[in-house]
Amino acid sequence: MPLRIGRGARGRLSARILASQLVILALTGAIGFVLFAFAQRAGIDRSYEQRALAIAKTAAAEPRIRQAVEYGGGGDIVQTVAERIRRASGASYVVVIDLNGIRHSHPHGGLIGEPVGDPIVVLDGRTHVGSDQGATGRSANGKAPLYGPSGKLVGEVSAGIPEHDVLGELWREMPTFGLYAAIATAIGSTAAFVLARRLKRSTFGLELEEIAGLLQDREAMLHGIREGVVAFDPDGRISVVNDEARHLLGLGTALGSRLEDVLPDGRLRRALDGTLTDPDLSVLTDDHCLVVNRMPVALHGRELGAVVTVRDRTELVGLLRELDSVRGLTDALRAQQHEFTNRMHTVAGLLDIGDHDAAYEYAVESAGADQALTESVRERIGNPQLVGLVVAKATVAAERGVRIELSEDSALGDDPPDLRRLLTVVGNLLDNAIDAAVGGPAPEGGREVRLCLIEAFDQVMVRVEDSGPGIPPGCAESIFEDGWSTRPERGTARRGLGLALVHRLVQRDGGTVTVSEGPGAVFTVVLPLPPTPSAPRGTQLATASLAGPAGRR
Repeated sequence: MPLRIGRGARGRLSARILASQLVILALTGAIGFVLFAFAQRAGIDRSYEQRALAIAKTAAAEPRIRQAVEYGGGGDIVQTVAERIRRASGASYVVVIDLNGIRHSHPHGGLIGEPVGDPIVVLDGRTHVGSDQGATGRSANGKAPLYGPSGKLVGEVSAGIPEHDVLGELWREMPTFGLYAAIATAIGSTAAFVLARRLKRSTFGLELEEIAGLLQDREAMLHGIREGVVAFDPDGRISVVNDEARHLLGLGTALGSRLEDVLPDGRLRRALDGTLTDPDLSVLTDDHCLVVNRMPVALHGRELGAVVTVRDRTELVGLLRELDSVRGLTDALRAQQHEFTNRMHTVAGLLDIGDHDAAYEYAVESAGADQALTESVRERIGNPQLVGLVVAKATVAAERGVRIELSEDSALGDDPPDLRRLLTVVGNLLDNAIDAAVGGPAPEGGREVRLCLIEAFDQVMVRVEDSGPGIPPGCAESIFEDGWSTRPERGTARRGLGLALVHRLVQRDGGTVTVSEGPGAVFTVVLPLPPTPSAPRGTQLATASLAGPAGRR
């Protein structure tokens, strides 16, 4: 059994989930903050580059600078005007450069008249922005083409805003960003706390190790027991099914399916879905005799579905029915022993008084009565196992006050196909007919059961009549369901299985079974046979003999 790990130093599941989610929120918040800061920095850079370009355009539009650069002269007019624009705009520099790369203005006067190190970029006639590292430090830079009064391109104007202004703007916005990140983290933490509490309720307060242990125990239990187990969720879908249940019920891959999707309508499905609520429901399938129990499951007031257990009682039921039959036969033999003893006493008495002729006639008459029944059955039934079955049933029935008669038109060969199936059908029908005859009022001619067995080319017909009260009105179909019976339990055998077994055997092989209602039930079973080269006994009988009632029916 797996070791149970309680709620120890590793903490409760809800606390561990909450701590993990808080760490994740903190990391994602920090990453988001950094990414947002970079994005904002890029936006501020673009904004300051546009400001620098606007300053450069303003200087490039100044008439005195345009005239001085194109025609020369004017002394320090370019430097004077450029410095005034720089101071007014707060730029770090405003540099006027002619097409030869010579500076005409610069915040550092010593650089005026010196060539620049970078090529002229406005030769294409367009403006340019970016960041550069100049003599005044790193700046956001804007460059605009400079045209003379004649409209001719004569140079460029480069203006820059110092980097510390950009960083200052960014740092001024950081507290706002931090506040947003803190609010998002707080909301996420609250949501994580609520989720952790909900998960705790969903797992009924169990920790991860306990859940893993329960799963191991469940798998070991489900696949280690000899009973079938099927669990249903509150919506009626199959949530658990073990290997034994798959074998007994033929479910296959059924997880997540509803019963109506995997099983046909019938007693088995009604027992599994809770329509039939009796405990220890007996259900017959094509291969098994099952006992089904369904139990609703609830925990802390919550409906969780239901659990169904399925037990295979095929061998046990067969043994119980065989034991019950043996007990009945034993009772019959015991009664016969008493009858035989009485006969021997009668013979002995006749011999004692010297009436030898009467003793001889009485002995011959007693022995011939039983032999006549056996010979009558042998004349019409060639198979010794069926002969033995009918004679044994007749003996048991006689001790219960019921007479079994084999119809005169009965005809069955020595080796009928599927003898085992035929023995089961005849034996169960005779058992039910004897019980029905005993349970009904005694007619004028006495309680009796009539058996008819006819074998033709393609089928075998079995007809059993009894003198009992018959089938209740409207029950002609339900009598073939598992567990249906009008009689109380007798001995060790569970009632209500014989007719259901007969019905399944007949239906599975493509045959038919019918029953009449009213006083005295008549069961007629027609079993199809595979074609055989030899003609069986009974082929001379007309087809009407197979379907028509016999004797008094």
